[in-house]
Amino acid sequence: MAGGPVPVPGRVPGRVPVPSRGRAAGRVLLAALLLGSWCRAAPERIRYAIPEELGRGSLVGPLARDLGLSPAELPARKLRLSAEKQYFTVSEETGNLYVSERLDREEMCGESASCSVSFEALVQNPLNVFHVEVAIQDVNDNAPRFLQDSFQLEINELTSPGARFYLGVAEDADVGRNSLQGYELEANGYFAVEVKESQDGSKFAELVLRRALDRESEQSLRLVLTALDGGEPPRSGTAQLCINVTDANDNPPVFAQDRYRASLREDAPRGSTVVNVSASDADAGTNARITYGFGKMPAKVLQKFAVEAESGTITLQEALDFEDTRAFSLAVEARDGGGLVAHCKVVVEVLDVNDNAPEVTLTSVSSPVPEDAPAGTVVALVKVRDRDSGENGQVWCELSGEAPLSIVASSGGSYKVVTSSALDREQAAEHRVTVVARDRGIPALSSRTALVLEVSDVNDNAPVFEEAAYSAYVAENNAAGAAVLRVRARDADAGANGRVSYWLAGGSAGAAPYVSVEARSGTVYAQRSFDYEQCREFAVAVRAQDGGAPARSSTATVRVFVLDRNDNAPRVLWPAAGAGAAAGAGAAPVPAAAPFEVVPRSAEAGYLVAKVVAVDADAGRNAWLSYELVQAPEPALFRVGLHSGEVRTARAVSERDAAKQRLVAVVKDHGQPALSATATLHVVLAESLQEALPELSDRDAVSELTSDLNLILVASLAIVSLLFVLTVIFIMFFKCRRSRSPPVFITSDKELYSSLGSKAPYNYCSSTLPLPYSYEVCLASESGQKDFTFLRPGAAALSDRLPAGEPGSGTHSGKDPHSPGSSAQVSFFPGSLSVDLRESSSPLLPSGIGGQTAELDVASLLIAQ
Repeated sequence: MAGGPVPVPGRVPGRVPVPSRGRAAGRVLLAALLLGSWCRAAPERIRYAIPEELGRGSLVGPLARDLGLSPAELPARKLRLSAEKQYFTVSEETGNLYVSERLDREEMCGESASCSVSFEALVQNPLNVFHVEVAIQDVNDNAPRFLQDSFQLEINELTSPGARFYLGVAEDADVGRNSLQGYELEANGYFAVEVKESQDGSKFAELVLRRALDRESEQSLRLVLTALDGGEPPRSGTAQLCINVTDANDNPPVFAQDRYRASLREDAPRGSTVVNVSASDADAGTNARITYGFGKMPAKVLQKFAVEAESGTITLQEALDFEDTRAFSLAVEARDGGGLVAHCKVVVEVLDVNDNAPEVTLTSVSSPVPEDAPAGTVVALVKVRDRDSGENGQVWCELSGEAPLSIVASSGGSYKVVTSSALDREQAAEHRVTVVARDRGIPALSSRTALVLEVSDVNDNAPVFEEAAYSAYVAENNAAGAAVLRVRARDADAGANGRVSYWLAGGSAGAAPYVSVEARSGTVYAQRSFDYEQCREFAVAVRAQDGGAPARSSTATVRVFVLDRNDNAPRVLWPAAGAGAAAGAGAAPVPAAAPFEVVPRSAEAGYLVAKVVAVDADAGRNAWLSYELVQAPEPALFRVGLHSGEVRTARAVSERDAAKQRLVAVVKDHGQPALSATATLHVVLAESLQEALPELSDRDAVSELTSDLNLILVASLAIVSLLFVLTVIFIMFFKCRRSRSPPVFITSDKELYSSLGSKAPYNYCSSTLPLPYSYEVCLASESGQKDFTFLRPGAAALSDRLPAGEPGSGTHSGKDPHSPGSSAQVSFFPGSLSVDLRESSSPLLPSGIGGQTAELDVASLLIAQ
């Protein structure tokens, strides 16, 4: 480290010529080098030395370099100074220490032989403190000064040579060689001046009579007294001595002691007696009458003390302050009636009282502190000062309050507040402690300063779900987008570290398309309507992740149970649903195709006819099935088991009972509302199958055809009317074009059904009608009547069950062809129309199919030639 310019001690006092600037600079450099070497021996404190009265901006020393900081580190380390009064400043670019305020050593340190300014240099990242001391060296900038411009002395002419007269002390604010060194008196024939040094080191002047006075020859003398210091060049101050020669009073007063010492507590009340001085005079009468008073002293001393003129008792006038002045030197005079004066010195020592509490200053606080800061991290610097002395000025610090902090003593009355253990923001976001400074006086005084330390958040906590597993119950057929449940995870961190977002992180197979989760709220929504019959329960994993870096997350399982609703009607497995469905659709039923049961006429009550088998895809009460017989030709003949579905005879079969029985049973579940299905059961009362077949082919065909004839007739009328309108439109179209071409009827796929035969499947269609229908249009030339014969599409199915060639089977064979030229066959297919015109000169005769013929009168068909 480098020091500033310092004066070089060792010169002999006297009047010395002013050295040149070059020599002064060399001395300053030499002193700086010596001081730098000395400072390196104590690395804990950096010391510089500069003369007082340096101009603002003067360089003190390269502080950053001495601290081991490079210029590149300065912005990050943030070098700054901490002091009660900023006499210095540090450059942010170079790190050099400069003078920022006028330095007056006399104003700063008074009469102290040494003067220095101590402060702390603080650096950040990491936080550290360095103690810096700058010694302020005195320059001869103050001249000696007498307390008064003139001294009035009255000396009796009988005063013997060698008599001494106290002239007081000249003040010089400088110290060392620059302070007061001696006195000089103007040349004269009577007096000389001598320099005396008191025990405290101050130099005062005494006037010595060298030759006897003669009032008659010279009544008064006026001399110049000069005070000199030892500076280069020396400075001086002068005062006038006015000496009046008085008539004879040959015995001056004599004090009992030349020096009095007294001590007084600084808390002594006003009016307290300090000391009692006394003097005696060998003269008599007026010349022996002594009065006491103070000599020439500073005004502040005269304000604090008073002396009783008659008794010589010195009392306290104003309160004392040990921290301001620790001792007073009083000059006391004893004057007799003849004008002779004796002098003594009273030294008053002020005793310290513990009247100053310690002063606590937070010089730096690092707040907030990250919660992952290791133990021992410096979070604050504390400066403590007590203006008292001795034990009254000895201070110790402690922390009051519950916090993971401790205080560690540093040097120079500084303390460091450090972390004693790990911090946790989630337990305490801030720590409030009180720095207590207490001295060792009796009674002890203390002071307190609050320290608030905020703890910044670190992402050290993962989100925690309120439940490890969630369960939700959702009724099926729910609306897509409906909320299922809401999961919630809490993160003890703050800010982005505590902001939780959610998403799906897996689950059971195929569960992902069912639900989604809202990222912010954690609400789980149904992606589609649930079907209990397809999926009764599924599980998904929901992940909660915070916004920290790196992010932390946790997962919870959400299990969704789908509740059943009665949304499925019972389904009949037996008897086959085709027979019942055909009846319900309004199409012509085909008894031969429907399943039937043969019950012997000898059957008794309780005979098992059949069992209706039904299932329900729902569950629970929604799938409990009950059976009921709702339609029967003979209600008292059959009964059905309520829960078993078994159809049994309720009584014995009699000869009066119809051979063909059509039973309709309803199957209902127990849901709310209940759903049902019907099952149609055909029962033939016969002893054998051969006996039952004629009934199935004749009676049933007639009864079924009669029951549905009206519906068929209406449909046939509509189709024929449409055909008629289309024919008229075509004729008019061709007539308008005046075409001579004969009308041509195009037959489309006329062999479609003949090639398929009678065993074509019932559902061979792609339109809304379950079956194609084929009609024969028979035209009679005489009467103009038209006969339609309807072919039963379902007749083919019955032919499969019956033996070939059975009578009344209703099937066509090769032996029963349609007569050529006897009819025009019109076939209606779903979405198509086919017309086959066959030439014939004889009347068209109606033809029968299956032994059943229906004739319908319609409007005459006009056929253009």
